[in-house]
Amino acid sequence: MTEAASEVLIKDRETAEAIQADRKERGIDKWDEVWDGVYVVPSMPNNEHQQIQARFLLPLLEVIDEPGLGFVAAGVNVTDRHPDWEENYRGPDVVVYLKTTKAVNYDTHWLGGPDFLVEIMSPDEDPMAKFDFYAKVKSQEVMIIDRHPWAVELYRLKGKKLALVGRSIEGKPAVLTSNVLPLTFKLVVGKPRPRIEVTHPKTKKTWLV
Repeated sequence: MTEAASEVLIKDRETAEAIQADRKERGIDKWDEVWDGVYVVPSMPNNEHQQIQARFLLPLLEVIDEPGLGFVAAGVNVTDRHPDWEENYRGPDVVVYLKTTKAVNYDTHWLGGPDFLVEIMSPDEDPMAKFDFYAKVKSQEVMIIDRHPWAVELYRLKGKKLALVGRSIEGKPAVLTSNVLPLTFKLVVGKPRPRIEVTHPKTKKTWLV
C-alpha cells in the first residue's frame, strides 16, 4: 500500500467546494486557513498541542485581559483585508491585541496583526511560511513553540521583517523578554515534557505552560 501524499492540490472547483462544505458541516474546519485564495488544511492539533494552547492563555488572561490592558484569545482570524477577509487569513494559536493596537476588531476577524502571537508547531507544519504575512499585517512579536526537538523562539518586527530575538532550548534555557508584554519566557525541564516558564517580573509570579 502506497503512503498518502503529504500535500494534495485540487484544481476542480466542485470537488474543492464539496470538501470545504463537508469539513464545515462536520465542524472540523476550525483550524483551516486561506492563503491568498488558496484553502489550506493544516495538521490537526493533538492533545498536547491543545494543552499548551490552553495553559498559555492563563498568564495572558491574568496579566493583560483581566486588568483591561487588551484582548486575549485563541484561534482568531487575522487578515490583511476587509470586507473580503475570507480570501486571505491566518489563525494563530494565541493572540494578544493591546488597547493601543491600530488593528480593527470586526468580530469575525481582525484586520491587522496582533501585538503578540503564538504558533505551536505540529508535524508537517512550517510556521515560517506565515512570517511574510505576519510581518505584512504588522504583528509586533511572534513566538514559535517547536516540539521536535523542543525549543521556544521569539521574533520581533524590525522594519518589514520578523527577526529572531532569542531561542530557549533544553540545556540552554535562555530567558526571552517581550517588548510588548510585561512577561518573560524560558524553556525548563519537565515531565512528561519540557515546560515553558512564564514570569511577570514586577510581581515575580510564574506560570508553567
